[in-house]
Amino acid sequence: MNIGEASKSSGVSAKMIRYYESIGLIPAAGRTVAGYRVYTMTDVQLLRFIRRARDLGFSVEKIEELLALWQDRSRQSADVKQIALEQIAGLEVRIREMQAMMDTLRHLADACCGDHRPDCPILADLVNGPDQGSNGGEDERTPASRSEKAAGLQAH
Repeated sequence: MNIGEASKSSGVSAKMIRYYESIGLIPAAGRTVAGYRVYTMTDVQLLRFIRRARDLGFSVEKIEELLALWQDRSRQSADVKQIALEQIAGLEVRIREMQAMMDTLRHLADACCGDHRPDCPILADLVNGPDQGSNGGEDERTPASRSEKAAGLQAH
């Protein structure tokens, strides 16, 4: 089958198939005399494996490890389980980080009046960061005025 058919059968875009081939994650496809890539059902199975691993958030490096274990009939399932447990731990960290981001954004959105006035605690936080608090009444839309003000303070 050609790359389009392999893409459709595996759920991996043709662009990603070419990328995976270029980095050596999958072996180079066979070629027709005209130079077109030719894929087998084994190649499609490999691509499905990769797609599913990516869906579960595994990095390319971890997918390489998983592929090696999958292809190694003398593997120990404990090795595969360890990789999965490491992935779970990483996902849990990311979930906590994302929850903290949501909490911060929710707090900032709640603090914003959302009216016709220009004052906006969301923009002030983006400019100053969480530890700086208010920008002292400056219009957060004018970074040049802050730079000029800072330069003026340094000159004194």
